[in-house]
Amino acid sequence: MSTIALAARDSSTMVRRQLKRLLRYPSMTVQLVITPVIILLLFVYVLGGTLGNGLGGGRDVYVNYVVPGILLMAAATAATGTAVMVASDMTEGIVARFRTMRISRASVLTGHVVGSVIQQLLGMAVLIGIALAIGFRPNATAVEWLAATGMLTMFVVAVTWLSVALGLKSPTPEAASNAPMPLILLPFLGSGFVPTDSMPTALRWFAEYQPFTPIMETVRGLLLGTPIGNSAAIALAWCAGIGAGSYLWAKRTYNKA
Repeated sequence: MSTIALAARDSSTMVRRQLKRLLRYPSMTVQLVITPVIILLLFVYVLGGTLGNGLGGGRDVYVNYVVPGILLMAAATAATGTAVMVASDMTEGIVARFRTMRISRASVLTGHVVGSVIQQLLGMAVLIGIALAIGFRPNATAVEWLAATGMLTMFVVAVTWLSVALGLKSPTPEAASNAPMPLILLPFLGSGFVPTDSMPTALRWFAEYQPFTPIMETVRGLLLGTPIGNSAAIALAWCAGIGAGSYLWAKRTYNKA
């Protein structure tokens, strides 16, 4: 069997391990899915009427506006769980045991990444389903839905590799749970909940140039037909840069551990 085939076999085994782990300990999975849903319901039903007025409509307008930001927040929230699981594997000795076995070294990280990506995409599907139930009305074609899904998947992969790297660098699972916290805040400090032109000058500058804003604007444009401009190219560049940089960082840290 070739080296690539062996690596693929070992990686599939690690993915199954990760998915079984999520099923056996569902509390974190449920929490990571429920948290974005609660935030969605809070902003739509408590603040949506007022914030929607600023967008030239009401709650119906605001639910369309806010969903892309909540989707990115869901992925950032799930990054916490990934970082904790990676840190747990590193500190509890299971990785040391894997290294004594004849398995691909890359398969351990691949299992974490693929398992987390599957978890996050399923969580996003649940979130979109609830958003549709409370009034989210995208007008995207099948091709635009496919493009939006691709954009979200690229973002999820990039954030997952970043969370893996943070988990590898964290001395304890408790420290790992705090490391991805800034990612959860970035949608608030971008165009996720209000347009950037409503912000003070300094904050508006940060909001417009931080990585989450062009991704949210691209997803919003694809699903709702709003102008995208050059946001798609910037979003792709951010996802590729974060993903590649985090992958190299994680690989180097794992090999040195």
